Amino acid sequence: MRYIAPERGTLAAGVFRHPAFAGLDAGLLALCLQPDWPTVDSLNALWPERPDGGRMRFVDQATLADGKHYEVRIFEDGIIATRRDNWHDLFNAMVWLRDPYIKMALNRRQVEDIRRVGTRERTRGQCALTHFDEAGAVLRLSDADMLSAWDAHDWPAFFGAWEAAVQAGRVQLHLFGHSIQEHALNPSIALVAKALVIDAPAPLRDADLDSVVARAIAAGRCLNDPQELRPIPLSGIPGWHPGYGSADFFERTPCFRPKRAGKIYPLPLQMA
Repeated sequence: MRYIAPERGTLAAGVFRHPAFAGLDAGLLALCLQPDWPTVDSLNALWPERPDGGRMRFVDQATLADGKHYEVRIFEDGIIATRRDNWHDLFNAMVWLRDPYIKMALNRRQVEDIRRVGTRERTRGQCALTHFDEAGAVLRLSDADMLSAWDAHDWPAFFGAWEAAVQAGRVQLHLFGHSIQEHALNPSIALVAKALVIDAPAPLRDADLDSVVARAIAAGRCLNDPQELRPIPLSGIPGWHPGYGSADFFERTPCFRPKRAGKIYPLPLQMA
């Protein structure tokens, strides 16, 4: 069943206290809380200094009639087609504003494959890039026991260690996929992200994480196949789901699936 996001006027301000929105700065959060939908002009006014030299811009999709593929238009013209009054596209714009290097690396890789196979086919790499763009997260993890629990889909052990690992700086979650935030508008939904796991010696600032992950994507070190991405049921993180803490939470919530027989995950990407 296709997900339909709640109407803007029906949402209580408290919805945006959900941890899925914790990565938004005050300016971006204000776009969610204001009574009216932001215009593309107001979004364009928020662009920080960025690697494209100011070429990228959001344009109302209804005004575009060039017939270009969405990704090709971004690459060739710097135009990000954006639907009016639409949560999905608003959150997508926010990711562009926060993580432009990753977004540009994803776009370049998509266009490289489009030019190689055309628009009627999709490579395994394109599928991986799209999965990450829509529902991705970057998890910096430097905890061998947690990684082993994740490998085994031992969700109580993995998430039971979460808070202590965050406090010790061994875990750092960076939510990337804009569909995750769209679904978080309904806090009862069990959220699952597709995680790209990195191993770095210390926590990274958001801007540095944007740069190092973008370089890995651009170099083809990751996102060449959807099977590289690890499912992480975000609802298992304390504070992410209203049912967390009940005795049978991990047994009765469908997102906490057992590991498929024979499934092997790649090792985390090493980041200097």
